[in-house]
Amino acid sequence: MKTALITGATSGIGKSTAIELAKHNINLIICGRRQDRLNALQNELSKTVNVHTLCFDIRDKTAVHEAIESLPETFNQIEILINNAGNAHGLDPIQTGDIQDWDAMIDINVKGLLYISRTIIPKMIAQKSGHIINIGSTAGKEVYPNGNVYCASKHAVDAINKGMRIDLNKHGIRVGAVHPGLVETEFSNVRFKNDDKKADNVYKGFDPLTPEDIADVIAFVVTRPYHVNIADLVVLPTAQATSTILNKNL
Repeated sequence: MKTALITGATSGIGKSTAIELAKHNINLIICGRRQDRLNALQNELSKTVNVHTLCFDIRDKTAVHEAIESLPETFNQIEILINNAGNAHGLDPIQTGDIQDWDAMIDINVKGLLYISRTIIPKMIAQKSGHIINIGSTAGKEVYPNGNVYCASKHAVDAINKGMRIDLNKHGIRVGAVHPGLVETEFSNVRFKNDDKKADNVYKGFDPLTPEDIADVIAFVVTRPYHVNIADLVVLPTAQATSTILNKNL
């Protein structure tokens, strides 16, 4: 059985991906900052596959390294890495943006992805196999009003994904990205700092994607034959054409 490591597995796409991959008999290393949620998910999925939890902050490169080095031997061979952890903070024009929000987005969306990848990739090279899925966003394909730094961080994910695929090609490691559009998760609650009214309005009047929709796509990607690499995939709800064009009449 293969083993997948999933960052940001305590909610949203990460949690749904863990549930979906368990259905495909893939053992799991689930990572996040909330141990209680990790424990609950472990208890749920351990009936089907082997599950190990790692509780750390992906922004802390020392904590990332120590967490991966702490893995027991039975979980030490990671065949699949799902770089899912990410966030958005604020929706402000560049001239009034909160620098703490900028730091959080860059530290998690870019540096955190790099820290975890840098720790795991050498293991994949040594075992001569691996599959990395970077979870981007349509914000990495276009820029929308007040999206500035968040869009920049997801453009960085898009570029890192492409560069990673080039660098790891000679090692036979598959690399690809899934870029979701509007997915109804805790994402908007975080962006609007728990202003539930603003968060709820984002998804009103149309059918957004669900975390399960993206988890299903990820499961499809990682279960393709070895010679198939889905390198770059954008997934939108039918009502969404771009980040700013949304049909609420469907």
